[in-house]
Amino acid sequence: MANWSRRKVRLAIGSALLVAAIIMVLRAEGFIPGGGNTLGLSPGRLAVGAAVNFFLGALMTAGVGLYGPCMILVSFLGMNQTAAFPIMMGSCAFLMPAAGPRFIARRAIDSRAALGLTLGGMPAVLVAAFVVRSLPLDAVRWLVVGVVTIAGITLLDAARRKDA
Repeated sequence: MANWSRRKVRLAIGSALLVAAIIMVLRAEGFIPGGGNTLGLSPGRLAVGAAVNFFLGALMTAGVGLYGPCMILVSFLGMNQTAAFPIMMGSCAFLMPAAGPRFIARRAIDSRAALGLTLGGMPAVLVAAFVVRSLPLDAVRWLVVGVVTIAGITLLDAARRKDA
């Protein structure tokens, strides 16, 4: 994705975010099954989960966050949704060192934005640890749906404009 045009990246990310938001709403309203109480998977489901998570990692390199899609994935696999956060964190821990050097080598990175995200991420972890985790999972789910929807619409609008 480091070779994609800005417009193509915006279209891919915006579309993926809106699809994720729709799936989350359908699941939250009970139109599609999801969620369970298990924290482990059978070998078959583990293989499916790993394959889908690998694809979600590719979307992560395009800028799509992993938490919302990972929450959808663990829900479809019948797992407890609280398992999404550690799975997402572990996935990112393996993804970034593998994907990052390619973006740096192609100079497909904005150093100022990366520094801002790094510095902003530090206090954000504290907010997540002490504020967000104390919120009911249902409230977090609707918050994620709102943020994902706004981000998806904004990106699709930016891709539509001629200057993109």
